[in-house]
Amino acid sequence: MKILNRRFWAILAVFVMVLAACGGDAATTTSEATGTTAATETTAATETTAATETTAAAAEGFIVGVSWNNYNEERWAKWDEPAMKAAIEAGGGTYISADAGSSEEQQITDVENLISQGANVLIILAQNVEAIRPAVTAALEQGIPVIGYDRLIADPGALYVTFDNVGVGRMMAEVIYEQVPTGNYIIIKGNGSDANSDFLREGIEEVIGAAVAAGDITIVGETYTDNWDGALAQTETEQFLTQADNDVQAVISENDGMATGVVAALEAQGLAGEVKVSGQDGDLAALNRVALGTQSVSVWKDARELGTAAGEAAVAFAGGATLADIPGTIQFDADGTSMTSIFLDPHPITQDTLDLVVDAGWITVEQLCDGVAAGTVAVCP
Repeated sequence: MKILNRRFWAILAVFVMVLAACGGDAATTTSEATGTTAATETTAATETTAATETTAAAAEGFIVGVSWNNYNEERWAKWDEPAMKAAIEAGGGTYISADAGSSEEQQITDVENLISQGANVLIILAQNVEAIRPAVTAALEQGIPVIGYDRLIADPGALYVTFDNVGVGRMMAEVIYEQVPTGNYIIIKGNGSDANSDFLREGIEEVIGAAVAAGDITIVGETYTDNWDGALAQTETEQFLTQADNDVQAVISENDGMATGVVAALEAQGLAGEVKVSGQDGDLAALNRVALGTQSVSVWKDARELGTAAGEAAVAFAGGATLADIPGTIQFDADGTSMTSIFLDPHPITQDTLDLVVDAGWITVEQLCDGVAAGTVAVCP
């Protein structure tokens, strides 16, 4: 058990003794109804004040260790980390981190190192959600709270903070299906060891499953993509295009980084803008492609909100909160494991809704409209 946790329980013991004394005083006034009410209110006020002071004392000087699987995706360093760090520091904590460079073995070592550096709370963006589970279990057994960040780590003792990924998949597919209700589809999925890939695919299936069963849509290629790698997604798309003799009307790519590779493959065949493409994350290049018309949708997940939510949960844990105390949680069943989870809402960005990301300060008009012919999109002058 960390020093922070021992300090918390020591303060809590003193707090309990104080409450006992207050309880005795209250008993001397219970002969009258008004006295009982006053004593109850006094005790409640004492509890609230003492609890606040206890949480503040427990949280003082805490360390949050963050294990990033990699910085290959634009959003981690640009959006998630600054928001997370700001929330932790605003709560009085210190942020430390490690980047595993897409190595599941290195991430296990990183988690051990973060603990040895005094981390009182861990936030883990898992490279391999199965490989990291023993390290998570070990941390929880030491009394160190764990937050699974954006990727499910199926341990009921950990908090899961993410966006509604089934909903993200549904939103991507709805835009593509509206534009292409019949034809040949390619589906480029994310990393096979990442549960998000399957959550997204579940949402996609909800939209196009009936059309596939009816024969209106034919999936001419579908694959997982190691590390959500854009270059690999380009190669996969090239192969599927060759196999289909370029007779493809839509590509559902499960994120924007891979959509970059998908669009590159389509451009090489003169199909960019003709074949409808999806993505998610709100990468700046992807939003520019939406404005240009080479990508139909990027489901925007404001990563600043996610980073803030994880940081604030870490602060609460450092102050002695349990899973049940974290605000805004729901229970989410994942393969028979009930996870305490925070789900944030995503937003599909098409040419009609580009103003949302501009107004939010996510992207400038200059970045969004680079290369876009004036007047072709409402947000581009």
